[in-house]
Amino acid sequence: MELKILNKQGKETAKTIKASDATFGREFNESLIHQLVTSYMSNARQVTRSQKTRAEVKHSTRKPFRQKGTGNARAGMTSSPLWRGGGRTFPNRPDENYSQKLNKKAYRAGMKSILSELVRQNRLAIVEDFKVDAPKTKQFIEKVKTLGITDSVLILVDAFDENLYLSSRNLTNALVVEARYADPVSLVHFPKVIATTEAVKQLEEMFA
Repeated sequence: MELKILNKQGKETAKTIKASDATFGREFNESLIHQLVTSYMSNARQVTRSQKTRAEVKHSTRKPFRQKGTGNARAGMTSSPLWRGGGRTFPNRPDENYSQKLNKKAYRAGMKSILSELVRQNRLAIVEDFKVDAPKTKQFIEKVKTLGITDSVLILVDAFDENLYLSSRNLTNALVVEARYADPVSLVHFPKVIATTEAVKQLEEMFA
């Protein structure tokens, strides 16, 4: 298949870039994409929560009241999970493992399905290059607006560009990433994706 290349004004030109149908023309697989996004977010999860069991909370071990004659249910100590301030029955631990394994073949298939859906929905724009002369946020915003993009945007480049990084790092609605570090969550999240021609070639090599 051939993908059209946009000029600096965001209009289609006669130039095209050849892209493999296996990477950019794959059928949409919703269940696989859901599994891919879920596993990616789970593997990035930082487990910082910690709760105490009934053995760890600071409570007296004496009976709160006598066992018979009060009309209440018998109680051994106030550290019971049934009592307010007591320990948790199944507490969260900092050593919990939320990671999910996903085979490389499934990962590649899921990423190709996402890229193909971006093409079908016209959310993927191809440009020859994307650069700014200086690390100025204003220049970056003007360049994006010139391409006719008003939504949040993900920009895929082939190599690290310090000017692009510095000019976009303060923006919450824009992200510049090298193509080799493209992740499924960002590709799904951003309504518009801009990729350079070299970045497209890198994606094909990665997921071939």
